[in-house]
Amino acid sequence: MHKNPLVTVICLCYNHASFVVEALDSVINQTHSNVELIIADDCSTDNSQKVIESWLKNHSDIPFIFNTQNRGNTKTFNQCLKLANGEYIIDLAADDVLQPDCITKQLKGFAESTYKNLGLVYGNAEWISEKGQHIHDYFETDKNRKGVALQPTGNIYINLLNGKTKLCSVAALVKREVFDKLNGYDENLAYEDFDLWIRASRVYNFDFIDKILVQKRKLNNSMYTLLLQKNNSKTRRFNYSTYLILQKVFILNQNKEEFKAMLKRIRVEMKIAFHTRDFLLLTKYVFLDLKVRAKTLY
Repeated sequence: MHKNPLVTVICLCYNHASFVVEALDSVINQTHSNVELIIADDCSTDNSQKVIESWLKNHSDIPFIFNTQNRGNTKTFNQCLKLANGEYIIDLAADDVLQPDCITKQLKGFAESTYKNLGLVYGNAEWISEKGQHIHDYFETDKNRKGVALQPTGNIYINLLNGKTKLCSVAALVKREVFDKLNGYDENLAYEDFDLWIRASRVYNFDFIDKILVQKRKLNNSMYTLLLQKNNSKTRRFNYSTYLILQKVFILNQNKEEFKAMLKRIRVEMKIAFHTRDFLLLTKYVFLDLKVRAKTLY
């Protein structure tokens, strides 16, 4: 790692007019000085574009991509990634906020890690409301804001697969080479993070910093609030994307323990499919369950 590596922050905005300035300010006010910011608006229907353009009047050197039709996070991020020059990448939603020393601490985590082939360093986050009020920490903390439980490090493939841990994507600093090796986000998916973590953890080690690095905003209309909604087309696309990821996992798995971990995840997703009345997806999971169960018998 260079002494003063360039870190690229890709900030994706979709109807975040009320929050985007705070997100952008949090990037340019980092204690780490060598930061490249790339902004993209995915055809927002509010006045996000005007808010960003107004902010850019004082930051004219920062590139801004405005999609004339909604392309989704995965395609828009990959579009920005082609412009990125950084050795490290942060995927920042325009309603979230980086702590001033977020990047400094993440880079320190890379520098001090004992793991070889380290691809990603992740930390804790604070969930906040639309008004910026504290809700709770992403990973449970004590009164000193230290993690109650140790988060997995090194090879965390099984931990991600069986759901024992779930990274906060905005609190992660990722080596650019990880995105290059994995060809960026899978543009066939409705969401990106679980797929990237699974594929990356098959190749790279991960490390953890026990610090609150970011504030993650919990909105009523966010993608993850759709997870359990019945008869909702966005919910079905989101949950079908998880099924597509698990199909990849079937190919990536290397031993019986990994298939057992996969079974646990399938059972969770089957319950979600039943709850949301997505019986076609439930049927697909029944057949996948049978395939995976066979792999655990030998």
